[in-house]
Amino acid sequence: MSDSTPPRIITGDRVSPRRNTPFPIVVVLDRLRSAFNVGNIFRLAEATRIERIITCGYTATPPHPKLAKTARGCDDVVMCEHRATAADAVRELHRQGYTIYGVETVAAAGPVWDVRFRFPAAFVLGNEALGISADALGLCDAFVSLPCFGAKNSVNVGNCAAAVLYAALAQLDRRLRGEAGGDRWGSR
Repeated sequence: MSDSTPPRIITGDRVSPRRNTPFPIVVVLDRLRSAFNVGNIFRLAEATRIERIITCGYTATPPHPKLAKTARGCDDVVMCEHRATAADAVRELHRQGYTIYGVETVAAAGPVWDVRFRFPAAFVLGNEALGISADALGLCDAFVSLPCFGAKNSVNVGNCAAAVLYAALAQLDRRLRGEAGGDRWGSR
């Protein structure tokens, strides 16, 4: 490409997902207050092609008008379940063989870039002000955090979900590259 030709931006959605099979990842949303944050996470879940979202407690669950506004249709295509509590969701995921990661600002949390994830994996994201409920926190297998170097101790839950999910996909990418060449994100 010459210096005078600007790069072409790819716009519009695909007719079908780039990958047929979802990645073995579940997101558990524990008592999130903002339906807009939840909608953002639905859009992220569709973009990263994870299995599903489990909403817990008073977290907005589709159909919900504020969630739908930021989800931009992803609330219609991402599988969603609701549980009364995050602890209920975590117990169920344990029975299904998932490794549960609490995404939280606890002392035992490893930086997201240092934790080697085991799959299938579930990531529990807590309330924007209160964090993960104590019952669910005690059931997590491990903890991961986004280190903050400023005065604030955490970032927006939607931004946090994006960083964690893409870190998990980066690890899957490296593993898939070791197994096969070509389009490692394609139909599997």
